[in-house]
Amino acid sequence: MPQDANQFGGIFMMVILFALMYFMMIRPQKKKDKEVKQMRDSLSIGDEVITIGGIHGKIVKVNDEVVTLEMAHAKQRIEFSKWAVGSVAKKGKDKSEAKQEADDAEDTPAEEDK
Repeated sequence: MPQDANQFGGIFMMVILFALMYFMMIRPQKKKDKEVKQMRDSLSIGDEVITIGGIHGKIVKVNDEVVTLEMAHAKQRIEFSKWAVGSVAKKGKDKSEAKQEADDAEDTPAEEDK
């Protein structure tokens, strides 16, 4: 009888260790993967991004799997896979926001130097 209790104790410890490993390692990684996928799915024209290779650029074209980045100084365009985008440095403006800013700029008179 004590032999059976010892076997169940070992199995119980293995289950506890597996559950602990799941909650400490696997679950947070899945959450991070979900956030990265959401970030890559929400890429839009005008966003300033940093690739996993460290290249900074502004998105000028977005397809299903490919984004085209324009480099600031040389105005050169390079195509990257979406998975190569590491982070978004600055979100671009929506068309409605850009139009609103343009309308506000037209409505406010320029200050004259005295």
